[in-house]
Amino acid sequence: MPAVDKLLLEEALQDSPQTRSLLSVFEEDAGTLTDYTNQLLQAMQRVYGAQNEMCLATQQLSKQLLAYEKQNFALGKGDEEVISTLHYFSKVVDELNVLHTELAKQLADTMVLPIIQFREKDLTEVSTLKDLFGLASSEHDLSMAKYSRLPKKKENEKVKAEIVKEVAAARRKQHLSSLQYYCALNALQYRKRVAMMEPMLGFAHGQINFFKKGAEMFSQSMDGFLSSVADMVQSIQVELEVEAEKMRASQQELLSLDEAVYTPDFDVAAPQVNRNLIQKAGYLNLRNKTGLVSTTWERLYFFTQGGNLMCQPRGAVAGGLIQDLDNCSVMAVDCEDRRYCFQITTPNGKAGIILQAESRKENEEWICAINNISRQIYLTDNPEAVAIKLNQTALQAVTPITSFAKKQESPCPSQNVKSSEMENDKIVPKATVTIPEAEQLIAPGTPIQFDIVLPATEFLDQNRGGRRTNPFGETEDATFPEAEDSLLQQMFIVRFLGSMAVKTDNTTEVIYEAMRQVLAARAIHNIFRMTESHLMVTSQTLRLIDPQTQVTRANFELTSVTQFAAHQENKRLVGFVVRLPESTGGESLSTYVFESNSEGEKICYAINLGKEIIEVQKAHHLVSEC
Repeated sequence: MPAVDKLLLEEALQDSPQTRSLLSVFEEDAGTLTDYTNQLLQAMQRVYGAQNEMCLATQQLSKQLLAYEKQNFALGKGDEEVISTLHYFSKVVDELNVLHTELAKQLADTMVLPIIQFREKDLTEVSTLKDLFGLASSEHDLSMAKYSRLPKKKENEKVKAEIVKEVAAARRKQHLSSLQYYCALNALQYRKRVAMMEPMLGFAHGQINFFKKGAEMFSQSMDGFLSSVADMVQSIQVELEVEAEKMRASQQELLSLDEAVYTPDFDVAAPQVNRNLIQKAGYLNLRNKTGLVSTTWERLYFFTQGGNLMCQPRGAVAGGLIQDLDNCSVMAVDCEDRRYCFQITTPNGKAGIILQAESRKENEEWICAINNISRQIYLTDNPEAVAIKLNQTALQAVTPITSFAKKQESPCPSQNVKSSEMENDKIVPKATVTIPEAEQLIAPGTPIQFDIVLPATEFLDQNRGGRRTNPFGETEDATFPEAEDSLLQQMFIVRFLGSMAVKTDNTTEVIYEAMRQVLAARAIHNIFRMTESHLMVTSQTLRLIDPQTQVTRANFELTSVTQFAAHQENKRLVGFVVRLPESTGGESLSTYVFESNSEGEKICYAINLGKEIIEVQKAHHLVSEC
C-alpha cells in the first residue's frame, strides 16, 4: 500500500480504486486548505485595514489637536498651557503617523500579498487541474465504453482501428492530466506550510520594526515631557477634587436652608422689605393684551440697568429694554384676580406695563427700587446712602390721615402775609432761581394726607339736618352765587393724590418736592385708590365737585392760592400752594397734588387767568372809588 504523504505517479495510469481513494483524501485536504486560506486572508486584510485606518486616524488626530487653538471658547482658563502641549503632541502624532504608514505598507507587501499569491496561484492551479482531470477521465470512460461494445463475429477492422486509436488518445490524455494533478497535489503539501508562515513572518518583522523605530523616537526628552504633562494633569485633578469638595459642601449648605426659601410669600404677614434698593432682578409676570378685554400673562426675567428696566426671556442670550424708568411713577394696582400687581406710568402720564410679583415682599421691593431709580438716585456719587436717607425721610414723613381733621401735633409753620403781586403768583422757570434743599421746602416728618376728598356719601350725611361745615375753615353757601356771576368757568377732571404742609411758597420747587414725596409715599404704602372729582376754576375760587352728586367737596379762595405749577416731566401732575389763616393768628401753607386727565399746564393757565381777572377787578374798583 503506498504511503499517504504523497500520491504515487506510477499508479496514475492504472487509476485503481485505491489510488482514487487516496486522491480523494488529497482533494479533501486541498478543499479545507482553500476555505481556511480564504478566512485567513480576510483576517489579514482586516489587520491591514485597521492599520491603514490607524494612519488616517492619526493624521486626523494631529489636525484636530492643532485646531484647538482656533476654537473660540467662552471660558479660556489655562488655554495657553493646553495649546502649547497639544502642539507638541501634534508633532509626536505626526511622527507616529509616519511609522504607522510604513507599517501599513510593510503589512501589505509581506503579509497580505503572499497569501493572495498563494490562493491565486497554487490553489487556483490545483482547482484547474482537478477539472481537467475530471474531463479526461470522462472521455476515457466514454472511449472504453465504445471499445467494449465492438461486435464479436462481424468485426470491422476499420472501425475497430478508429476506436482503438480513440481509446489510446483518451488514456494518454487522462494519464497526462493525472500526472499533472498528482504533482500539484503533492507540491501543495509543501507550499501550504510556506504560505502559512511567510505572511506571519512579514507581520512579525513589520511590528518589530515599528516598535524599534518607536522606541528610538521616544527618547529621554520625550520621557521628560510626558512626565511633566502627567504632573500637570495630576495637579489639575487635585484642584478638581478640592473644588468638587467645596461644591459638595456648598450644596449641602444650600440644601440645609429653611423651607421658607422654597415657599412663595412665606412671610406675607410681616415681610422684611429692603426699601433702599437701587437695582433689582428677578422673575415677574408681564400682562399682555390679546384683545379688547382679554389678556395673557408671561413669566419673564426682569432686571434694572441704570435707569432702564430690562427684560430677558429664558434661554435668550441678552436682555432688551422694556421701559425707561427715569421720572416714571409706580404704584400697586388691583388687577383682575391677580395679587401683588404694580403698574409703571411713563413721565407723560400714559399707563405703562403691568407686572405681577410672586410675593408681597417682592412686590414692595420692586416698587421701592423703581421709585428710587425714577428719582435718578443711581446717578449720585453714593447711591446707596442717598437711597437710605430719602427712604428714611419718607417713612418718617408718611403718616396717612384718614379724616379731614388734621393731626394736632403736625407742624404748621407760620408765614408772613405774602404780597398779592402777580409776579409771585406766576410760575417761575426753574433755571432762573437757586434750587433749595428739600429740608428748606418741607420739614422732615411732615404727615401726608391721602384722603382729603371724602366720598360723596359722607357729604350727604353732613348735609342732613343742618349746614355742612367746610373742613378747610371756610363758610360756604350751597349754591355758590358768585360762580354764576364769574367771568371765568372752566371744568377739569382730576384725581387727588395727596397734600402736606410746607415751609415756604417762594418757589415752585416746593410743589415739585411735594409731588415727589407724595408719589413716594403712595408707592411705599401701596396706596393706589384715588377719588375722581371735577375741579371748577372760576375768577374767585377753586372748587372740587363730586361728579355724581354735584356736591362741592372743597372750596379754595383764588386769592389764597400763592403758587401753582405742573410737573416738568409728567404733564398730567399739577399742584398748588394755599395760604390759610389759623385760629392762633398765624398762617399755614399746604400743597395739594392732583393728577389730571388733561395737561396740567391748562389748569395752571386757568388759575393764572382767574388771578389776572381779580387784579383787573381790583384796579377797576380803585378807579371807580376815586
